[in-house]
Amino acid sequence: MGDSTATSPWLPTTFIVAAITAYFILGKKWRAIESKVRDLETSLKSSLDKCAAERQGRIRAQQELRKALLQPNTDNLEPTSYPMIPIGTVQSCFSTRNGTPRQPLLVPLARACLMFDPTRVPPASLEGLEEYSHIWIIYVFHLNTDLDKLWLEPSRSKIKAKVRVPRLKGGKKGVYATRTPHRPSPIGLTVAKIEAVQGHMILLSGVDLVDGTPVLDVKPYLPYCDSIQESMVPEWVKEDSLLAVASVIFSDGFHSLLAYCWDSVERTSLYSSPSEMKKLIEQVLSWDIRSSSQRHRPHKSLPTANISSCGEDCEGEESFNPVSEKCDPTLIVYHLILEDLDISYMIDYNGNVLVDSVAPVSRVPKSNQNRSNYTAWKHKLG
Repeated sequence: MGDSTATSPWLPTTFIVAAITAYFILGKKWRAIESKVRDLETSLKSSLDKCAAERQGRIRAQQELRKALLQPNTDNLEPTSYPMIPIGTVQSCFSTRNGTPRQPLLVPLARACLMFDPTRVPPASLEGLEEYSHIWIIYVFHLNTDLDKLWLEPSRSKIKAKVRVPRLKGGKKGVYATRTPHRPSPIGLTVAKIEAVQGHMILLSGVDLVDGTPVLDVKPYLPYCDSIQESMVPEWVKEDSLLAVASVIFSDGFHSLLAYCWDSVERTSLYSSPSEMKKLIEQVLSWDIRSSSQRHRPHKSLPTANISSCGEDCEGEESFNPVSEKCDPTLIVYHLILEDLDISYMIDYNGNVLVDSVAPVSRVPKSNQNRSNYTAWKHKLG
């Protein structure tokens, strides 16, 4: 009988041939892949070299452009300028410059809404900002009365090198030793507390910004590097009490009159009620907001009878009669405008302030008709 496995010695030869064939086929494919990889690496290197060359070209072009911009124009002697464009506008409780605090955080209840231009500042730009308590704000003193001087040739601009300092009772210091708004470059720097962030808006408190202020930039406040413990200031800066008043009192019926006027401002107000507005008025007038010339005018004393100071919980029960009935008519009446409310007050030579009356005013221009209000932030403020 024959053995069926007699041909088995030929099987390994078949496997060897198949393996060799597969080797050559795979090798050919591998060489093709290697060639493609080399081509891709060459193409990638060429692209990277091209991008690097383009980047260097852009850098050189930017350097040349910056150099050209920095060259003074000898034809009309215009000063060098940079394309600074406001990124937002402040909607503040301070309708006018008069009454706006001279420094930030002096009036904790002073609120403002910073409205960013959504075409320049998308909401994503503000992500993470709510994790900070305060921000720096760089802005423009847009209501300066001497802005026209900035467009004149320096020798003809007559920008003052020294300014009067309120704390020095009219004494002068160099402009850069003060925080005066009247500067060769009318740029302001302030710090404010972040109350809430929403969309393209930030609700701030403790502000010293007038309504309509253009904002150039904001930066988070960093205590570890922004607060310098060993810093030094002149003695006249340390006198914080120089501009503090002795007392703030309200006339009889002031709260009722304020409540009556509230209907005209509630829709655009950043405050929840007449009582909160009254606290704001008291905080603002706790500092002497008058100019140096106004403070040096002769002042008589307020009547001493039936006067009681107003605490935070006063609701119009102050025992002081209206100015028009009891006070000396020769006392000077000053005006403070907050959120389109005209507050009339007087101050005597002892620094006692009497808040007499309040009336709505509609002639103050608004920086933006689409104003934010307390209702928009109520859910954020709790």
